[in-house]
Amino acid sequence: MKADLSAIDQLPGVHRIENCGKEEMTSLAMEMTHAVYAHDQVYGQYCSIQAYVDCPAEKAFEYLSDVYTLQEWTYSLRDFTTASDDGMVVATDRIGGATKIYTRTVANRQAMTVDFHCAWDQGEHLWMIYLMRVVPAQLVFDRPGCVVLWTNCRHPFYDRNPFPEKSPPGRKVWVGDMWPFFYAGHQIELDNLKYILEHRHANGLPMTIGGPQ
Repeated sequence: MKADLSAIDQLPGVHRIENCGKEEMTSLAMEMTHAVYAHDQVYGQYCSIQAYVDCPAEKAFEYLSDVYTLQEWTYSLRDFTTASDDGMVVATDRIGGATKIYTRTVANRQAMTVDFHCAWDQGEHLWMIYLMRVVPAQLVFDRPGCVVLWTNCRHPFYDRNPFPEKSPPGRKVWVGDMWPFFYAGHQIELDNLKYILEHRHANGLPMTIGGPQ
């Protein structure tokens, strides 16, 4: 039985060739395309960055899947503990002084996705989710290497600390205070990742580090 799609064209905000002619679509696209965009318009609710890396996708995935490599390519995550039975590790996020950050890695080798589920101060609710995907560059650029995609979503807790009683004494900064700088900060970290991966691949070095350093 063929689905009746006519009702879809009646939904507010839906534009398909059946209810939006080519000229109207062109006009709409032109209206939405600007030479300059406000920072909050681009990065207000989502922060997505990407980079080409001269390293095979499988090696990049292997590196990212090792949670301990975060102490190499992130700016401020250090002092990692050994993972618990459920894969949780605790580290210090030095950008927050004595702040503890709890992290569990969720990786899918077939899709080459690596998601870091994190939270400041406590490990019961890991609400800071860092979504990463590795794409073979041969598919998208017709060249060796890979593309790393990284997205963060602005969880409501970025705007308010849900566990203020767990904050270390005297801390004045909250991770959400830095959201306006997520693009710049994460781009610096993604550049770190790129340079480290390319160095390890070019010199035949191991892609994992295997534990706290």
